[in-house]
Amino acid sequence: MSVSPFAYDAAPMRVRFGVGVVDSLPEEIARLGLRRVLVLCSPEQEETGQAVARALGDRSAGVLARARMHVPVEVAREAARHAADLGADGCVAVGGGSAVGLGKAIALEHGLPVVAVPTTYAGSEMTPVWGLTEDGRKRTGKDRRVLPVAVLYDPAFTVGLPVGMSITSGFNAIAHAVEALYAPDRSPVVSLMAEEGARAMVDALPRVAADGADLDARGTALYASWLCGACLGATTMSLHHKLCHALGGTLDLPHAPTHTVVLPHALAYNQAAAPDAVAALSRAWTTPNPARGLWDLAGSLGAPRSLRDLGMAEADVERIAAEVVGNPYANPAPVTPTGVTRLLRAAWAGEPPPDR
Repeated sequence: MSVSPFAYDAAPMRVRFGVGVVDSLPEEIARLGLRRVLVLCSPEQEETGQAVARALGDRSAGVLARARMHVPVEVAREAARHAADLGADGCVAVGGGSAVGLGKAIALEHGLPVVAVPTTYAGSEMTPVWGLTEDGRKRTGKDRRVLPVAVLYDPAFTVGLPVGMSITSGFNAIAHAVEALYAPDRSPVVSLMAEEGARAMVDALPRVAADGADLDARGTALYASWLCGACLGATTMSLHHKLCHALGGTLDLPHAPTHTVVLPHALAYNQAAAPDAVAALSRAWTTPNPARGLWDLAGSLGAPRSLRDLGMAEADVERIAAEVVGNPYANPAPVTPTGVTRLLRAAWAGEPPPDR
């Protein structure tokens, strides 16, 4: 076996994993030398955020339940002002990509360290990727300053995630692994994590759908999301993420459901140009056509398979295609107006990806 030269940067945060590890949050905050931390969450997670704040006792500076998808810049500015007014010297982000993204925005602009307590499978806590939406455009970038300094993965904290949201969040995680397998800066280490993360998530999701309180299934899904998120943090994003950023930032489509709909089509677009990725996913999922396998899995779990059902108008297809082609991410297959338009039309209509 020969191994080509590669580079791999390990994420420098501390990770704790297991049922009940959230109980150690005060200990982790003290270990980091933080005095008062602001708890960040979405409005839907406010009850969970308040429970975390109570557990922190006098180390809590309060709860800000204002996190939103795609991190609107005005929300990030309000959160930064609020943290400053309270004298907070750090943040605890409780939730999914919206809460972690808000914490990253504060870290980017004001240097406050973030501790993440994920309650979804988005994987944002494992990446140096930040995103801000302003005037209908989502800007993204990479900066190691936004990486959480500690992450606590507690499967019990994900039991409250509704099954439907769990499924789409899991597909969001799978997208990270899929693109890592054909990223231009992939490495053998990342490819191993990506294949295992993709395998574990596809194993876990049907069990989560069958019993949302199954802690073993929830733990497997959270383990998979950790691996998939680490893959996203270590590699360059491709066409799938560009499409989802454009659809989310421009049309404000829901983040995880959009990933769920788009992923089989983006993978089909690239399969012929990424044979090693197809081989890895075929091993992980025991299917000769991973794109079609994902589309079938989404249908069997009752997940969305149409951008039309998420609120996208057919007239927006050309607009989004132009935005994606005008500033494409690195991708194994050429990103062409005809190809991207065809992909979006199929995803809009809910058609299956083509057989290869």
